[in-house]
Amino acid sequence: QVHLVESGGGLVQAGGSLRLSCAASGRTFSRYVMGWFRQAPGKEREFVATINWSGALIYYADSVKGRITISRDNAKNTVYLQMNSLKPEDTAVYYCAAAFRPAMTSAMTSAAYNYWGQGTQVTVSS
Repeated sequence: QVHLVESGGGLVQAGGSLRLSCAASGRTFSRYVMGWFRQAPGKEREFVATINWSGALIYYADSVKGRITISRDNAKNTVYLQMNSLKPEDTAVYYCAAAFRPAMTSAMTSAAYNYWGQGTQVTVSS
């Protein structure tokens, strides 16, 4: 069982930055692939980024490449999402998720994930 708690969301102007954190419970955090997804009002949840257990494999959605960086600290049981050059279209609830040893090719789909956080709101004003 993994319990995930996101933090770091808020209101920021376009062009600004935010750093989201996701703290995980449990002693097996390093065994999980971690992902970030987001859901804007009236839209389906979409993939943002994923990172494997070591940090050696990382994938991003095309819409965020070059602006967003995912990282993890296994010693702290935490995964991060550094978001720069934010745009109004980045406004959404951001969710952290954990998947137990999925194929990385499937880690860009929400179905691969076993555990989800409650989400943190990110609002980017124009």
